[in-house]
Amino acid sequence: MVEEAIGIAIRVMKFRGLLIAVVLLGLLSGALYWSSHRKASGAGAGQAPVSTSAIPAFDQPGITQLTVTVKGAAPIVLLRDAGGKWRIQEPRALNADQDAVADLLSTLGGLNVDRVIEEKGANLAQYGLDQPAVEVDFAGGGSAPRRLLIGDDTPAGGDAYAMLGGAPRVFTVAIYAKTGVNKSLNDLRDKRLLTMDPDKVSRVEVLKKPQDLEFARIKSGWQILKPSPLRADSSAIDDFVRTLAQSRMVAPELGAPAAETEFARGKPVAEARLTGDAGVQTLEVRKNNRSYYAKSDVTGDACKVDTVLGQALEKNLDDFRNRKLFDFGDGQLSRVEMRSGANDWVFTRSGSDWQSNGKKMDLSQTQGLVDQLRDLSATKFVNAGFGRPEIQITATPQSGGQIESVAIAKSGGGYVAKRESDPTLYQLDPSAVTDLTTAAAAIKPAAVSAKSPAAK
Repeated sequence: MVEEAIGIAIRVMKFRGLLIAVVLLGLLSGALYWSSHRKASGAGAGQAPVSTSAIPAFDQPGITQLTVTVKGAAPIVLLRDAGGKWRIQEPRALNADQDAVADLLSTLGGLNVDRVIEEKGANLAQYGLDQPAVEVDFAGGGSAPRRLLIGDDTPAGGDAYAMLGGAPRVFTVAIYAKTGVNKSLNDLRDKRLLTMDPDKVSRVEVLKKPQDLEFARIKSGWQILKPSPLRADSSAIDDFVRTLAQSRMVAPELGAPAAETEFARGKPVAEARLTGDAGVQTLEVRKNNRSYYAKSDVTGDACKVDTVLGQALEKNLDDFRNRKLFDFGDGQLSRVEMRSGANDWVFTRSGSDWQSNGKKMDLSQTQGLVDQLRDLSATKFVNAGFGRPEIQITATPQSGGQIESVAIAKSGGGYVAKRESDPTLYQLDPSAVTDLTTAAAAIKPAAVSAKSPAAK
């Protein structure tokens, strides 16, 4: 019995030893295979990091041509013009994104060798350098053309294999450098639909159904020209122009045939023509289902655009009209006259004080009335309903500007107002009119201080 147990134990020990030997042999074979295919874990491991630039020093402003070739895509050729602006020449003529090109150049200029793998790379395929993931050729700056090739990522990550064209050395660079130069056509092209400076746009035409619109920039802001001369909400038109001028392609749709198809099938929303520092530029927007597609004479491509642009062009005339009854805005008034039925109020400003009938009036109450006049706005525009005025208000600017007069007439259960020399009719909230007359009636003489001469 004892002998049988000893025999079993010996057999188990032999089996375990054999198993361990098999495992060790497998690990050793794997290590040898990996070492033969990835030199980074062998020859490169003993090399000290090198801090010298992998690209010979070059003058970035002197670079006049860049060619970026991403594996599987057509080369992108960029040229810098005499004014320093970059343009894409191939695979087709396009405006370049100046910031994107500048970032690419910055990446090249700051590129450093992290580790030398081989002084003379014999088998480039093991590093992915026989068919590089990305290749960058650049010329200009008074030197011969140069080429950077970047291949696979290293096994440990964080780095990528690279080499210079015409040089046998294989080295590694930081992975962010590979990302920084691995750019597609869509990454490098200018994605703006228009190239206008919104602050230098002088005229905007919006061709749409049922009514065309036209705005012109004037000294004090904007003026509506079409469908007829009207007071404009300058802030609303500024926002509108900025939305148009800053519109961009939605990246996933750039150059996609599907975008051309969706644009062709879409229902026209509007065509906008902007006149400014870049001449005249046109943008057409269409809607298909819930998405908007656009095409401009700057890009020539149909593309998907942000909903904000489509909704801006869907706005109607009233969205751009000035609803405020008075134009004095943030300016100060020197005189306010208000007549309502038998009541007649006149307030004049003297320095920082308001007076009425030779008496100093409560400053906060008088200023409260001025603020209400400043904010008095229409709830909507109407075509009829203005009868005999019940309230007459005149505001005189302190700076000597245009005196403004507004008449308010009762209309059904509400009120309709009209500015002097302006045919527009403004419907008012009844409570806003009531608040005006109440505020005027509530203004009292200023409280007399115990220390003032009048108190003695």
